[in-house]
Amino acid sequence: MDKGRGWRRYAWGRARAELLPKMPIEVVRRRVRRARELGIDYKAYAGIRAATGRDVIALLFSDNALRLLKSGEVPEGRAEAVAAVRGAERLALVHAPHEPGEVEAINVALDRVGRAPGFTARWRDVRGQILQLTGTLPADGVVVIGETFLEREWCEAARLAGYLPADRYFGT
Repeated sequence: MDKGRGWRRYAWGRARAELLPKMPIEVVRRRVRRARELGIDYKAYAGIRAATGRDVIALLFSDNALRLLKSGEVPEGRAEAVAAVRGAERLALVHAPHEPGEVEAINVALDRVGRAPGFTARWRDVRGQILQLTGTLPADGVVVIGETFLEREWCEAARLAGYLPADRYFGT
């Protein structure tokens, strides 16, 4: 081992600790409460906040993440989780054969529902469809809850705040 390794480790550790912000405990508590209101674990919420510098203002669920039934209804456990979200819009994108208007009417916990981009859609079209649904909401405040790699790409194409796998969000 190199001479002075212990000193370098100590110096780098101290320099890094001095660079990290020291948040007041009330700010941390408020953020933990906010993460609970959104149904997101604190580690994911803190990572999204750190990456975007903005609070989460909307959750965008895919029909796969919601596990829509043939009737267009969200199963009970997931419907309860979506209904429990506070202080953020609850959006969804659905593929055929589901119709956005019908899914929105059946699932009153969802604020807005739109048509999901097709599997072969170009990125600019994906971005357009997502931004059409989000409207005037800042894109970097919207988090996608999905189950497939295509849904992860929605986040990248529309420059959204982040992506959470459905099993992590719903705890299944």
